[in-house]
This record gives sequence, C-alpha cells and structure tokens, in this order.
Amino acid sequence: VQLQASGGGLVQAGGYLRLSCAASGSIFSINSVGWYRQAPGEQRELVAALTSGGTTNYADSVKGRYTISRDNAENTVYLQMDSLKPEDTAVYYCNADVRLTVATRSGPYWGQGTLVTVSS
Repeated sequence: VQLQASGGGLVQAGGYLRLSCAASGSIFSINSVGWYRQAPGEQRELVAALTSGGTTNYADSVKGRYTISRDNAENTVYLQMDSLKPEDTAVYYCNADVRLTVATRSGPYWGQGTLVTVSS
C-alpha cells in the first residue's frame, strides 16, 4: 500500500491550496484518514482527521480555514486549505488507517509528505 501526497507549493498569505493523498495497492477498506504537519524544529501535529463515519476533527489553529474530505471510490483524501498564514508553513503528511483484507486488522500508513510554504 502506498499513499501519494501532492498539491503542496508556495503561496502568499491569504491564498489557498488543495492537498491530495491517493492510496494505491491491495486495499480492503480505509477507516479514518488524516493530515498532519511538521514545521522545522517542531513536532509533527495533527491538522485534520476524518473518520469513515464522517466525523471530523481539526486543530484549533486551522478550524474554519481547512476542510478535510475523502473520495472513497478513489481512495483519496483531500485537504482544502484557505486563508493560509505564514505559520501554516510545514511539510504536510497524510495518514490512513488501512485494512488490507477482510481477515486482517487495520494499520496506519503514511504518505511521503508535501511541502507547503506560505509567504508573508
């Protein structure tokens, strides 16, 4: 199973970006998905999460600006980031709780990270 993240880049403050994370491989189901970020010198932090039932959870710092969504048919998760701020600059990682077969438990998989840089 591979998670391929894309959509990062350089944007001015107040701008927007949309990150995508596509899962590929032999997948039975994907439970919860999430986006994390890690700024230089900082620990990785949860930005947004979405359960298979549709429940969302956002970090306080991004509430009202970020929206997480998923396309189950395409095994893809998105992160719409609006009103970006310089402090949003970080490498963003996608995470998915993936079940490989009906007989196995699910486990976490990570994408490779995509850099988001917000200039002031």
